[in-house]
Amino acid sequence: MIKYQIETDLSVEEFTEVLINSTLGERRPISEPERIAKMLEHGNLIITARHNGKLVGVSRSLTDFLYCTYLSDLAIDEKYQKQGIGKELIRQTKLASPKAKLILLSAPKAVNYYPKIGMTQWEQCYVLDNIEDLK
Repeated sequence: MIKYQIETDLSVEEFTEVLINSTLGERRPISEPERIAKMLEHGNLIITARHNGKLVGVSRSLTDFLYCTYLSDLAIDEKYQKQGIGKELIRQTKLASPKAKLILLSAPKAVNYYPKIGMTQWEQCYVLDNIEDLK
């Protein structure tokens, strides 16, 4: 049985391990523990999925709890994928901030997943990686 809960003290090691085991680690700074620590420190809504105490999934969000919730990291250990854990983590995230619009940027491998669970795709998203790119 999977246990879902809000956690405020998730360790850098556990978070990094689930990022790696989910393949999300390919796009996260897993070799920079100080950066991962700051990601956890400033993510103000972290919901975990644990199986017998082992972290198997995490939803890390930034939210004002009333207008918007940016779900920055949704990571499910590959051994536990296709069991509804990701969908339940999204549901738990939305329940924690029910009036806020939930927003996320999909990992390339997950683009087809989100419409299947009822999320709407928007074309109006923009990203700025480097300040030098700002004209």
